[in-house]
Amino acid sequence: MAIEVGMILEGKVSGITKFGAFVDLPDSQTGMVHISEVAHTYINEIGDYVKVGQTVKVKVLALNNGKISLSMKQAVPQERKPRNNDRGDRPERGDRNNRRQGTPRQPYKPAPPVKSPGNYEWQASKKNIPTSFEDMMSKFKQTSEDKISDLKRGGESRSYSRRGNGNGRK
Repeated sequence: MAIEVGMILEGKVSGITKFGAFVDLPDSQTGMVHISEVAHTYINEIGDYVKVGQTVKVKVLALNNGKISLSMKQAVPQERKPRNNDRGDRPERGDRNNRRQGTPRQPYKPAPPVKSPGNYEWQASKKNIPTSFEDMMSKFKQTSEDKISDLKRGGESRSYSRRGNGNGRK
């Protein structure tokens, strides 16, 4: 019998190394199962999963220059663990027809635009008074002059405090 990729065969474990297990196949051929292909979980010690002389099912993964790569985990279907579904009413993934049984999905409604935080009107008195360009300009100039005078006063008080008693020494 010629061994081909994809075949599932039975063989006997003939040797174990830290990186895998060697399996004797029909027609006096030997293949190797890499440690990553032994089980569906992480394996720290391969001896915990297979023993020399044990009969195992293997799937042929590749044939390279007389070497046969095998897999034990692909030869048998993976056991499906039950889902952690405590409620029991949750539909399986992809089952959209059973979603929220009895309650149809509501269409999307965007939230109303926010005009201001809470019920507070920002500068409500200024919004209601129509102003001309000249009024706005004069108010701007007055505010600017006030700010400049405050800065000058603040700068003078700082310069006096740096000088100390006025003779240049602290």
